[in-house]
Amino acid sequence: MRRDSADTRRDSPAMRRDSPGTRRDSPAMRPDRMPLVVAGLTAAVSCGLLAAAVARGWLGPDVGRGATFCEAARHQAVRQPANTFSNAGFVAAGLLIAAHRGTRPIKTPMACLVVLLGPASAAMHATQSAAGGWLDMLSMYLIAGFAAAYAVMRHRHGGAGLFAGTFVTAVALCELAGLWTRPIPVVMYAGNAAFGLLLVAAVVIEVLIMRRGETTAPRGYAYASVATMLTAFAIWNVTKTWLCNPNSYIQGHAVWHLLDAVAAYLLYLYYAGETNRTDREPVVGATVRTVDVSRSRPG
Repeated sequence: MRRDSADTRRDSPAMRRDSPGTRRDSPAMRPDRMPLVVAGLTAAVSCGLLAAAVARGWLGPDVGRGATFCEAARHQAVRQPANTFSNAGFVAAGLLIAAHRGTRPIKTPMACLVVLLGPASAAMHATQSAAGGWLDMLSMYLIAGFAAAYAVMRHRHGGAGLFAGTFVTAVALCELAGLWTRPIPVVMYAGNAAFGLLLVAAVVIEVLIMRRGETTAPRGYAYASVATMLTAFAIWNVTKTWLCNPNSYIQGHAVWHLLDAVAAYLLYLYYAGETNRTDREPVVGATVRTVDVSRSRPG
């Protein structure tokens, strides 16, 4: 009778659910390919539209947008080839984010935003048009707004509503700042200044989250992301005039693109590694609360 009882327990649904073979075949354990599919479609559609826009002149005439970034405009369909094709780094970084293991709700939107940085920036450098310049700046506002909104949401223990409100407000403020046309020292353009301030705000809030100690995260990725971005910014500045060879296919601004793509990927690795300090569960959204388990147990 005991043997029959053991067999019954072994064949019970609970025991079958806990068996290694069943877990391995469970749909919950299979990798989620949807982020990669969505990011891949985003890359294919946006790059396809860019190619068509460049070929058919949909973005308008060359008005010199992007001409301040050293590379001479060539008399061909793609006006600045080095500064244009280096944006492939953003597409690659976005696809790497989408392919990363784990099931973060932010994976798909962040992957798509990073992907879109590529064709949006390429639109300006390929055509030097006003519309291309606007797409370039908009993509920068979107990714900076995302970083700032995600930081605010986690710091305030908020939800999707707080994230969306902060994100829309940040992008709108950047667009308003971009209406200021007078040149600004170092960053040249008010839109660039707004973009930079958003990133600084995101960094400051991330530091506050770290100091609060409610979560643990691979901070090395965050530090590496900031260091890479600062290096890219230094190159962005010194190669506009100094260390500038307009006719070379090796351009400092192209290096800026590639380093920014690396910084975006490192930032996602930091996000992906963040866990609740008490139970080591991934921080799915923004609500991260510590619970005194001893008080919840019966006396």
